[in-house]
Amino acid sequence: MTTSTRGADKTPAVLVLEDGRIFRGRAFGAVGETFGEAVFSTGMTGYQETLTDPSYDRQIVVATAPQIGNTGWNDEDDESSRIWVSGYVVRDPARVPSNWRSKRSLDDELVAQSVVGICGIDTRALTRHLRERGSMRAGVFSGEALAADPELLARVQAQPHMKGASLYEEVATKEAYVVPAVGEKKFTVAAVDLGIKGMTPHRMAERGIEVHVLPATATEEDVYAVSPDGVFFSNGPGDPATADGPVALMTAVLARRTPLFGICFGNQILGRALGFGTYKLKYGHRGINQPVQDRTTGKVEVTAHNHGFAVDAPLDKVSDTPFGRAEVSHVCLNDDVVEGLRLLDQPAFSVQYHPEAAAGPHDAAYLFDRFVSLMEGQRA
Repeated sequence: MTTSTRGADKTPAVLVLEDGRIFRGRAFGAVGETFGEAVFSTGMTGYQETLTDPSYDRQIVVATAPQIGNTGWNDEDDESSRIWVSGYVVRDPARVPSNWRSKRSLDDELVAQSVVGICGIDTRALTRHLRERGSMRAGVFSGEALAADPELLARVQAQPHMKGASLYEEVATKEAYVVPAVGEKKFTVAAVDLGIKGMTPHRMAERGIEVHVLPATATEEDVYAVSPDGVFFSNGPGDPATADGPVALMTAVLARRTPLFGICFGNQILGRALGFGTYKLKYGHRGINQPVQDRTTGKVEVTAHNHGFAVDAPLDKVSDTPFGRAEVSHVCLNDDVVEGLRLLDQPAFSVQYHPEAAAGPHDAAYLFDRFVSLMEGQRA
């Protein structure tokens, strides 16, 4: 990525998709060029949490909500230490932010973090194109990065695909750290950071859990050095088929029968550890309005998602695995994608979505209580 200063309102910019479709608009945020996988997010709110979610590493995010930036940017809602998206695509950026917590505009923050974006394009047409053709490589170009269309297309087509990309180590912490329990400490959890969002250990801390966040390269010895009551595997970016290290670690945890909870990338890791495959979705699930059914209760939840890969497990039967019987516990009501797994013979489960739900909804917060119940049961 190359960037410079903020683009004026009339600075031209183009979005080029790998299939040759081009959208022309104006620069938004930093000026320059950026590359990534073009994906769309259907959340009408929560853009700050979206932009700082490490699972969006190497992706150009298209906001389907027509106006973005109304509430500006504050210093409390970041989900990590920086913006991770490769680029940002909006239709109508707010001219002036208005919120009592706002410290600066979204445009200012994109410039400060050198994030190239584009505005003033038909994001509805772009979203329909991605739904029909699938998520694909793309580039955003403005300022001195602009060139003839064939040259820009060639630059995009020279970029790596998301399938086969190993990204989780890029975004994970390099050093272990501890998030203390809120109030009385009841449990200790080792959380393997594959791209963890800040709200996730906070949700556990609210339940009396001291969370030891470990690097993605953590070993079995590192995990059990903290004497955990449970082990957590986080969300993260990239293709789960590349995550042999985390799969081996989870296999070791399962062998010890330690209570285990995984979300998003962690769900895919559990799927692989149980012997299931993974595959790339056509355009993925991203946003905060995805309907999922918890098959263990029959309850339907509105949930927060950010994933482009899924677990290939049978929906209609209990499966035999090296760690006992397993079943699909949650399913997406839009397309029957596997949204959760659970073992029936030992304390381990996972979901494909984000129960920490920053910036909402909060229907799935009970999953952290379910994790607590597993650890309580193990103690008993």
